[in-house]
Amino acid sequence: MKKQTMITIIVIAIIAIIAIVGVVIVKNNNNTTIGGTSVKIESEKDMKSMLKSIYSKNKDVLPELETEEIDVSNSDLVTSYTGIQSTGNVESLVVLEPLMSSQAYSAVALKVKSNANIETVKEEILNNVDMRKWICVSAEKLYVTNYNNIIFFVMSDEDWATATYNSFKEYVGNEIGKELQKSGEEDIELPEERPAQ
Repeated sequence: MKKQTMITIIVIAIIAIIAIVGVVIVKNNNNTTIGGTSVKIESEKDMKSMLKSIYSKNKDVLPELETEEIDVSNSDLVTSYTGIQSTGNVESLVVLEPLMSSQAYSAVALKVKSNANIETVKEEILNNVDMRKWICVSAEKLYVTNYNNIIFFVMSDEDWATATYNSFKEYVGNEIGKELQKSGEEDIELPEERPAQ
């Protein structure tokens, strides 16, 4: 009798373990996971959390930064941060920028409406964002991409921009759209050289 009870308990324990493992596997297959956590970027809170995570990962190389939610009903403000002229497709906007405006750094998470043409908006950012918006400094590099309907871009010096951009790609498990980039020097017109006198 004791032997039969032991066998029954062992069989029940094995079935329970298999059921638990099965539930965990199914649950993990239904979520995109990065380092064991689900990637969900849908709200301003999610975007702010993502930018804070990227900053904390690169805190040792980046200047002191703060995240800020931007009022998307103010089209002038949206344009000043993104270069986008037609702001009607913008749902939410969160920026990560220096506390001191003399440091060229801006990381932006921009959620667009589901019917927006993401590639057109990304091109508009690439072509119109002001890479010289800071006092006495300009960004060397601009990277633009998207994760679903979240457009992410960063502009800064080469090292800061690359570190931030790579952290974003890692955060979303490299599930990104078309990548665009631009160097700040492409827009700078230098004066004619004059011979030394």
